[in-house]
Amino acid sequence: MEKNITPDSVISALMNHAKTSDSDFPVHVFPAKMQRIILELNTTCGFPIDYTASAMIAAISVAIGNTHRIEVKRNWQESAIVYIAIVGRPGDCKSHPLTFVMRPLVNADWKNNQEFQKKHCEYQQAIAMSRKERISAGLEEFPKEPKRLRYLVSDVTQEGLSAIHSHNPRGLCLWIDELSAWFKNFTRYNTGSEEQFWLSAFNGSTTMSDRKNCQNSIFIKRPFISVVGTIQKRLLTELANGERAANGFIDRILFAMTKSNGKPRWNEDEVRDDLNREWERILNRLLSVECVVNEEKEPMPTVMRFTADAKRRLYEWQHENAALCDNEMSDNVVSFFCKLEIYVLRFCLILRIVRWAVSDGEPSPSVIDDKDVAGAIELAEYFRGNALSVLTCISEEKLNELHRTVYEHLTEEFSTADGIRIAERFGMKDHTFKMFLTRNLNTLFRRIRQGWYKKLSCYSANKVTTDEQD
Repeated sequence: MEKNITPDSVISALMNHAKTSDSDFPVHVFPAKMQRIILELNTTCGFPIDYTASAMIAAISVAIGNTHRIEVKRNWQESAIVYIAIVGRPGDCKSHPLTFVMRPLVNADWKNNQEFQKKHCEYQQAIAMSRKERISAGLEEFPKEPKRLRYLVSDVTQEGLSAIHSHNPRGLCLWIDELSAWFKNFTRYNTGSEEQFWLSAFNGSTTMSDRKNCQNSIFIKRPFISVVGTIQKRLLTELANGERAANGFIDRILFAMTKSNGKPRWNEDEVRDDLNREWERILNRLLSVECVVNEEKEPMPTVMRFTADAKRRLYEWQHENAALCDNEMSDNVVSFFCKLEIYVLRFCLILRIVRWAVSDGEPSPSVIDDKDVAGAIELAEYFRGNALSVLTCISEEKLNELHRTVYEHLTEEFSTADGIRIAERFGMKDHTFKMFLTRNLNTLFRRIRQGWYKKLSCYSANKVTTDEQD
């Protein structure tokens, strides 16, 4: 007798076959159709689960754009803006999952460009005519230059980005294969202004761009610009250089990391023919939602609110996160944790909208429910662990020779007394070691019980609780 094949049974089989042990990403927060895509790409192409799933968050973000916002309280709304960095070593298959996920947006941009080229050619022909000739030909008396619609940008200046955004009020995504090129160019024209632009863009703050030799300014009241790209682990330290570790820039980035240290192996498994189309259908449904604008061309997004149960769960999590911040000694860690309170709201919006996108005949969503909040919290906790791992990577790279030597000779778990003895062997005084230990809690070390610590590695699953900090 044949067994009934259900979506849950297919996902269960894929989970057994996929390398889920290499990932902490909570794939189950996504709808079943997305789970299947993520897991099938892992089993057939070796795409790390963390990379594909995180790239999907970025793609969904830009597909939503300024069509929807979420309201926490009166005058407090959040959009779906995300900054995502896919972190790995060379050869870790970082770019391929991102390319697959962004392909529907690339296709949409290509179609829009084809239409733009056609309209622009017609426009050029029209303005070459006299006014009388245009009227005789039944054309507009004063032709308007067409604007190119798009979702993606890559190598673009702040001024150029503002100009493109002014024609695309729905929103944009900066997609850069190597993110180091992005932040290294922040000072290519003037010091600091571009970095400040991205700090403000994350918050969706109103932007104004003044063009050289021109009296007109580009004024975008409700900007929406997400960012996604890849970065090598060894370049993370550069990301924290200058003011970026102190001004909140690095805290705005969600880091996708895999626990696997091995390069994916090729296999004989083939990707389903309709896998691309399945993902494209999901994004296209999101893109089909109109971005409503008013007479001033300002977006007027649909505002979604929480149910009572959803808001209760959200507030409980925020109180727990606030307790972690209160007990945390590292300002860098606190900064990351604070940004999670913004991201958990944005995750709620993303999860609710994508649940609608994969549904059949469900009316447009109007509220955020308890399921959305629960999933958003799991995503926030996943990215919390990765943020701590990134801080560990950066802290390791910044150690001086003495501190690095002591760190490398410490056992995986050690007592304060053991640590002092090891430090003294290399000429580090006991009070210096204690200061080294205290300043690097939750970045290089974790307190596991009174007087005992554990060394943290760059790819360890760093999870912090208030009990560990007390």
